[in-house]
Amino acid sequence: MSTHAILAEVPLFSRLDDQERAALSDMLQPRQFRAGERIFSAGDRGDALYIIRSGQVRMELTTNEGECLLLNEVGPGEVVGEISFLDAGPRTASAIAVEDSELLEFERGQLLTFVQHNPHAALDLLGVVANRIRSTDQLLRTRVSRNINEEEQDQLTFGERLADRVAAFGGSWTFIIAFGIVLVAWVLGNTAVLVKHPFDPYPFIFLNLILSMLAAIQAPVIMMSQNRQGAKDRLKADMDYRIDLKGEMEIAHLHTKVDQIYEILQERFPRMECRYARGDSN
Repeated sequence: MSTHAILAEVPLFSRLDDQERAALSDMLQPRQFRAGERIFSAGDRGDALYIIRSGQVRMELTTNEGECLLLNEVGPGEVVGEISFLDAGPRTASAIAVEDSELLEFERGQLLTFVQHNPHAALDLLGVVANRIRSTDQLLRTRVSRNINEEEQDQLTFGERLADRVAAFGGSWTFIIAFGIVLVAWVLGNTAVLVKHPFDPYPFIFLNLILSMLAAIQAPVIMMSQNRQGAKDRLKADMDYRIDLKGEMEIAHLHTKVDQIYEILQERFPRMECRYARGDSN
């Protein structure tokens, strides 16, 4: 696919006319990246923007706890590196080529010059950034507010599901009542009903054998269910820690904002007092 055709499919430049796309194509610099090669890392200077011509690029972020968080995988026609490009700040995420890829590179100075002559391109760029921010925010919200019970149920094996059902039935009144009825019927049948020819005479050796086999099977199954419940409790404790950690970070962020507002007010109050002292209402 030609560079001109790629620009026509990129949302950032889809509204440009043919002449503008042709001028823009001359500014692009092709870059080749092999599978697994890092295009840029989080914290690097954002001095370029990339358009994927072919291949796949993975966007990932490392959290404060050292966990690698997959943000998105983008393909041909997508733009990467646009957030740090806007403010020339550090990269907010890392980009890695999933497969052999060809990217078209825009240097910051060239693109800024082009945007100055085409203001609507700047609006398209802001729209792309807004969509990326919404996607990232939704991902982070989902990670924090996810239902542990639903995730745990999705990962259960057949044996674990069976153990839970056996443990739930064995600890219910239904099992206790039904088992009690069977025991009473067994004892009465071998003592009062079948007095001459009982199939399990007192002291009910066959019944004791069945009870021993049932206990031998039921005990490890119940222990399996208890072990899984312990793992579930640990997962819940880990989620509580993550929520508390995010809450602390949000509170620290709010404190920073309040301190900034307080410093601004402290700077403006003396000026306002001087104006009122001079009788200047403006």
